Parts: sequence; structure tokens; C-alpha cells
Amino acid sequence: MRRLIVSSFVSLDGVIEAPMAWASPFFDEQNQAHALQALSGVDFFLLGRVTYEMFSARWPDIKGPYMDRINGMKKLVASTTLKAAGWNATVLDGDVAEALAAIKRQPGGDILKYGVSRLDRMLLSAGLVDEYHLSIVPIRVGHGKRAFDDVDSINLDLVGTHRFDNGVVTLTYVPR
Repeated sequence: MRRLIVSSFVSLDGVIEAPMAWASPFFDEQNQAHALQALSGVDFFLLGRVTYEMFSARWPDIKGPYMDRINGMKKLVASTTLKAAGWNATVLDGDVAEALAAIKRQPGGDILKYGVSRLDRMLLSAGLVDEYHLSIVPIRVGHGKRAFDDVDSINLDLVGTHRFDNGVVTLTYVPR
């Protein structure tokens, strides 16, 4: 059975919005190697429509081992408004929770979602999230959307930590 893993950069003050503007300096060689290794067990990249539109406009032009892996992965886009998608993507319309639950029951690699968003409310209420990988970046952003703003309530258990030389710490949580 596949797992659904949600991974996100989080600033010291809880901001997750626009991580490319503030987390990029911390996504160094060590972090990229770790992220690439984490992708080895992933078959699908899950995105909401807004994130899909943002990533698909920029990421296909970025090269390197990590981005080549991301760009080559199959994408699942949860959207009620998007009718067609490129960038190796399939649109999940209708009952997204049911569609994802069916994919999770299949044998194969995991499903990875970047960022904590409105989509997480549905994913959590349907019991679909298996792990959160929250990379705490040692910077104060000061403004922007905060982690879990869109989620009613959440209780997590810490099951792992990974420390990077640049001060980033990735905390792995599972829902209770």
C-alpha cells in the first residue's frame, strides 16, 4: 500500500507561503541530496490546482538531478476547475478523496505532496495523510500564510528528526 507524505518548508515563525523566496538559500547541496534520496520511493507528486499552475510554469525549465526527478514524475492534480494538464499530470476531479484512496490501495511507491494547503483539510478528514515532513528553516519571514491555517485541528506524533549542517531540521510526524 502506498503512503501519502506531505512535505513542507516552514519558517521559524510558521510561514509556509512562497518558500522559493526565503527557503532557497537553505536548499543547499546537502538538502538537495537528501530530498533526491527521499524521492526514490515516490511514484506520484500530488498538487492542488494553484500549486500545480505555479510549479508547472517554472519547474520544467529547471535542470539538475533533483529537478529532473521531479519533472519526470507522474503528477496528480486535485481540482474541480482544471480540465486538462500537461507536465506529466492527471487531473483528479470529482471525489478526490475516493480517487486518492484507490491509488493508495494499489501496490507501488508513495505519493508526495509539497506544502500544507487547503487540500490538507480534505486529506486529513479522509484519513489519507500518513506522514508530515516539516523542514524548519532557521529564518523569520514575518508575513504570509502559516502552516495548518487551513486545517481545523490536527494532532501529530513526532516519529523522526533529521538535522542538516545549515541549521534546517526536518521533523517527521504521523497523525494520531
